Amino acid sequence: MHILLLAPHPFYQDRGTPIAVDLLLKALVKRGDRVDVLTYHEGDDRDYGPAVTIHRIHAPRFIHHIRPGFSLKKLLCDAIMAPEAMRLAHTRHYDCLHAVEESVFIARRISRRTGIPYVFDMDSSMPRQIADKLPFLSALLAPMVALERRAIRGAVAVVPMCDALADAAREAGAGFVEVLRDISLLPDNVEYNPGLGFRQATGITGPVALYIGNLEPYQGIDLLLESAARVAGGNHTLHVVIAGGRDDDIAHYRLITDQLGLGGRVHFLGPRPVAHMAHLFHDADILVSPRTQGENTPMKIYSYLDAGRPLVATRLATHTQVLNDAVALLAEPTPEAMANALIRLLEDKSLADRLARNARQLARRRYSREAFENSVNHLYEHVSGLV
Repeated sequence: MHILLLAPHPFYQDRGTPIAVDLLLKALVKRGDRVDVLTYHEGDDRDYGPAVTIHRIHAPRFIHHIRPGFSLKKLLCDAIMAPEAMRLAHTRHYDCLHAVEESVFIARRISRRTGIPYVFDMDSSMPRQIADKLPFLSALLAPMVALERRAIRGAVAVVPMCDALADAAREAGAGFVEVLRDISLLPDNVEYNPGLGFRQATGITGPVALYIGNLEPYQGIDLLLESAARVAGGNHTLHVVIAGGRDDDIAHYRLITDQLGLGGRVHFLGPRPVAHMAHLFHDADILVSPRTQGENTPMKIYSYLDAGRPLVATRLATHTQVLNDAVALLAEPTPEAMANALIRLLEDKSLADRLARNARQLARRRYSREAFENSVNHLYEHVSGLV
């Protein structure tokens, strides 16, 4: 098949949705498909061979450093992407449009004009994401939901990345749903390199809880820091290491760290490439996902499961559609509950070992690259039967 893939974000970057698109492109190339990717002007170029061509929008120079989630910058970039996508659709012969996140509205318009079917790659509930980030827009939630439902019903396939989104798509009237779960990004048999971990650079010798990811408010970093303060107040030794985040986010959370009296116990590494993840995990004792908002499962969870370290996560749908009490210590999203979970793992090594062992078995059984490729094949076998 010849596919136009709309990727409305910087590509490539080492974060959730761009990583998922990278995995998808590799799976499509393996299938023998040809793919044109239309994406933002920011990001690193990647070579997928002659089957993939990357097209970038022509955005003004003042639009830069585009963050995850809804923003004015993204709206401007999407407005620039729309006519460029239409031009590609009119000048090339595509069998299908694969629209990631909000680009589904662009794909729907193209489909109505050209008859090219589209796939809706649904990484989140966009209306809920917007309402969570900008509460003053909650009054617009109903019309935004109506627009999303229309896009779902018009797609030849909807591709949610978790069960909660799959249920929402079916309830909205999706004709075909294929859950395309994220997978562990850890390679097999990596030789540990202390220089790529964090203990050598920080000099930490005690137990460490590690968080990897961006520092957007929905990730629950405030909750993590307040929990760490309670652990410290109980005379337990625990360092928190945070890998990821922009400079302004790190500065914000450094201030909170100082206000909580955690100076010397919280360490900000800044952004680290995915290739360093295994080495960071090696240096950690506990992995944490304190997320407080959203329904989609964080991509990090799949690598956390595969890491051989116990995991503490909030007992919310964003986690519980993948995690259960056999593979993670789930806590209510309060500082006290999270602190108690961290303390429990510090004090009960047999529990920590059992959770880590069960988690790795789950990752290898359900969240492998082979399982991902099988889902992509099933999706496009369905789509190819309609074109």
